[in-house]
Amino acid sequence: MHARRRTTVLAASLVAALAAGPLAAPAFATPAPTSASNSASAPPTTPTSTSAHPANGLDVDALTAALAGLPDQDATAALVRVGGTDGAWRGGAGVHDLTSAAPADPDARFRAGSTTKVVTAAAVLRLAAERRIDLNKPVQRYLPGLLDGKFQPITVRQLLNHTSGIQPGDGLGDSFEEVYAHRFDTLTPQQVAASAAAKGPEFDPGEKQHYLNINYTILGLLIEKVTGRSYASEATRLVLRPAGMRATYFPGADPRIIGPHNHGYQAVRKADGTTEFVDVTEWNQADRFAAGDMISTTADLERLLTSLFRGRIVPRPQLREMFTVPAGIDGASYSAGLQRFAYEGKVYWLKSGARYGYSALIAGTRDLGRTLVYSVNSTDAKGEDMNPVAQRIAMAALK
Repeated sequence: MHARRRTTVLAASLVAALAAGPLAAPAFATPAPTSASNSASAPPTTPTSTSAHPANGLDVDALTAALAGLPDQDATAALVRVGGTDGAWRGGAGVHDLTSAAPADPDARFRAGSTTKVVTAAAVLRLAAERRIDLNKPVQRYLPGLLDGKFQPITVRQLLNHTSGIQPGDGLGDSFEEVYAHRFDTLTPQQVAASAAAKGPEFDPGEKQHYLNINYTILGLLIEKVTGRSYASEATRLVLRPAGMRATYFPGADPRIIGPHNHGYQAVRKADGTTEFVDVTEWNQADRFAAGDMISTTADLERLLTSLFRGRIVPRPQLREMFTVPAGIDGASYSAGLQRFAYEGKVYWLKSGARYGYSALIAGTRDLGRTLVYSVNSTDAKGEDMNPVAQRIAMAALK
């Protein structure tokens, strides 16, 4: 296959795999002007890169070029880590914030979005290995009263692989201006779960696969019920600590990102046709909970990926759940916490995540022959299309 054809196919496949599922969001409405705005006129930075080990099989020029020109209209910063048997490469570009135009912090924390689900799935599987959770038992046995008689029995496994049929819970708005106005409000996971339960089932359990946060919100409540401790403390004990993820934490209702971080922005089209970049760094993510409130670093997410795939966190009998897509369901691609993505004879297991201002991805082959972790400070992180900077990074790393 010619190089241009490979690039086109990979780009289309990535958009289909990533944008259609975890990055999907409500339709964007044109917000009124806000006071917290900046222009994206900071001068582009020169990408920095290092090779921790000889990168003989990596296209370093393509990886470096993927980061060129930041900040731009699509992203204000990006941090990348590529690893595997061909060597390792680290790169970064962009700015810490648009006001100062200081260089982006290469060790920055960021909102990791739905990559949180990998940690949640691993925690549930650890508890399954300890026989504290049975994946074949209905969640109704663990959380009585949450789902009424309209729901058939839904197993823990069906929550893990998004085949539960539970509808999405309520949020704090349907457009950017609505949710931005409520960014410091607290919507609890219990409220989200109750609102989802009140809607009744979308389909019978196991009939379809529909990627939704609500499955992992309920799994977080399940972890709390069976352990008697908070989700954050158990996820830290069961996953973060064994993986060595010392810079990662769960903020709860705290809207700040504690420690070094690069600011996140949302591009907003104004009535006069111009675009302003609204700082969305501080945001209460309590409603995301076990489905997407984690704050992490690229180094920590790489530790999660490699430790998990090597069987150092979840025992191998339970680890198989993370590499098993449910059979007999048309179009299914999600396993427990991960998503299967096949390209040119290779199968990658990945998870993307997005919160306003921040996009993240972890991906790797099962044997860790190639791994990719990135954080992109996307200016439209909840848009339906894959961020162009993130797409360039993935194309350069996975080709």
